[in-house]
Parts: sequence; C-alpha cells; structure tokens
Amino acid sequence: MKELISFIAARLVDEPAEVHTEQHEDDGTVTVELRVAKDDLGKVIGRQGRTARAMRTVLAAMAARDEKRSRLEIVE
Repeated sequence: MKELISFIAARLVDEPAEVHTEQHEDDGTVTVELRVAKDDLGKVIGRQGRTARAMRTVLAAMAARDEKRSRLEIVE
C-alpha cells in the first residue's frame, strides 16, 4: 500500500526524491504516513483537499480488499 501512495505522490511533486512513506498496522487498521518537501505539501493536498481525498479513496479500496481499514496521514 505504501508503494502505491509513494508512486502517486512522486508523480505529483517537484521533488520526488523527498517523498517518504511509512506503513504501520495495528488492530486491523493500516496507517500510511506520507512525507514530502515543504514546498510540495500543497500539491499533495490539492485544492480543498481533493487530491488527498482521492489518495485516501484508493488506499481504502486496497485495504478493503484485505478486509482492513486504512488511514493516510500527510505529515509536515
């Protein structure tokens, strides 16, 4: 799951080398933390959060396939 989020985020930002993801799992919930360069934060979030919401939707679909819940945290 974290590979997919990394792939999507790297295509959106100006500095793809600064994209880092971590995945944690506990109690059936998968949490993916996404870190990008400070200047690229707006590009990952998108207007009114649309891009972030779309990434969360894709992540939720992948997690549902494994009967788990998911969370995407965009960390500064």
